[in-house]
Amino acid sequence: MDQQYFKEYYHLERVNWWFTVRRRILRDRIRHILKKPEEIQSLNIGAATGTTSDMLTEFGGVMSVEYDQECCNYTQTFLSTPLIQGSITELPFGNNSYDLVCAFDVIEHVEDDTKAVSEMMRVCKPGGHIAITVPAYAFLWGEHDVINQHHRRYTKTQLLGLLKKHPGKIVYQTYFNSILFIPIAAYRLLAKGMSKLKGAKKGTVESDHAIFGTEGFFNNLLAGIFSIDYYLIKWGFRFAAGVSIMVFFKKESE
Repeated sequence: MDQQYFKEYYHLERVNWWFTVRRRILRDRIRHILKKPEEIQSLNIGAATGTTSDMLTEFGGVMSVEYDQECCNYTQTFLSTPLIQGSITELPFGNNSYDLVCAFDVIEHVEDDTKAVSEMMRVCKPGGHIAITVPAYAFLWGEHDVINQHHRRYTKTQLLGLLKKHPGKIVYQTYFNSILFIPIAAYRLLAKGMSKLKGAKKGTVESDHAIFGTEGFFNNLLAGIFSIDYYLIKWGFRFAAGVSIMVFFKKESE
């Protein structure tokens, strides 16, 4: 991939409705679940162009990992915190190293998600937290998943099953991006049906971001609707369905 791609993704992560509101939700949940943490050490796996790493600096020191070497090289030129190339299935850190280990929309990209979660657990300190978000429901699979090289989408039961293999407890769980769940599901199913009617797939596929755009009125409208999720979650509501899933797990103390 060339530098122009990463420049475009840098912009996308900072203006697109899904990225900006998801970041607000994550920041609020970390602050609430970890009880206003200060000076903790966080590991951010799958940093991309660094917006979630920047968000985590509010809570203390941050180390970031990015699998794609070219993306890593690009982000290293401006990220204020350390970033190294590495894989979630073979993290280059010692056991019990971090207070908070995050994989925000990462493990769906990994063939061996069991190994990925095990590695997150290994580097998390006893009494520390694992934070994971993933896309939800196999029936929502679409071109967006293909272009983003996803291996799967999850139900909450499937995701919790990966975590419950380890000593500790689920401290928070919810679907999110739920207010927009029905229109997004309708769009995905319609697109899938139209693709079948047309027969062979077209030569190129497009992500949802490319289709809906990243700026302007529609982006602002979607951000406003998604923000309803933010406020409801902040006020204690947990969704029974949604386009994404968020889980926090507390590793058993020694």
